[in-house]
Amino acid sequence: MFVITADQIGSRADIDRSAAMQEELQAEYGDRLALPVDQTAGDEVQAITADPGTALELVLALHRAERWSIGLGVGDVREPLPDAVRKAAGPAFIAAREAVDAAKRADARFALRAADDRPGTLDAAQVEALVRLLLLLRDRRTPQGWEAVDLVRDGRTQKDAARLLGISDAAVSQRLRAAQWNADGDALPALVRLLAELDRRGAGADGDGDGDGDAPLAEARHDGPAR
Repeated sequence: MFVITADQIGSRADIDRSAAMQEELQAEYGDRLALPVDQTAGDEVQAITADPGTALELVLALHRAERWSIGLGVGDVREPLPDAVRKAAGPAFIAAREAVDAAKRADARFALRAADDRPGTLDAAQVEALVRLLLLLRDRRTPQGWEAVDLVRDGRTQKDAARLLGISDAAVSQRLRAAQWNADGDALPALVRLLAELDRRGAGADGDGDGDGDAPLAEARHDGPAR
């Protein structure tokens, strides 16, 4: 399971944005979550999902908002689940807490922790580094770049995007290249698979699986989170 805990940056000098973010995430991703997005510890939001693609999309959405330190925890949760995230418990929640604390001091304000992380062919630090690279790449994207990316993600052609933006087709293509649109889209499926593998390794170590075979997962779409 994947637990995302996000803490608002500079909340003492800002309005409380957790309720609005809770509603935004629930509206966009609620049907893919194990429980509704919750507001915890005052200015924190927390979500839980079994789907690695959804977990990554939540991280990307929170990061784009530019007001959150984001912790992603991977591991088991205590079952049966209660009726609210704030009442849930288990190793994944402990990992997410450790991750959000680390994220406050990390580049891109993101950290990942796995409940049963052991050195091997894949560990949380390796996956964390790759997700952070994507976040840092997105940090360089201009508002104009995001405009073009959002329109194409929504299924519009570059010609349609050019018409809506009032610019030439060539200018849209240039914006997409500068925004690293292709690199971003190519990275998403690979990151989803790595998160799924990290989750599967933890489950196998806890005796819930034999460590063999491929875990089912939803591929990250190239038209993934834009907000």
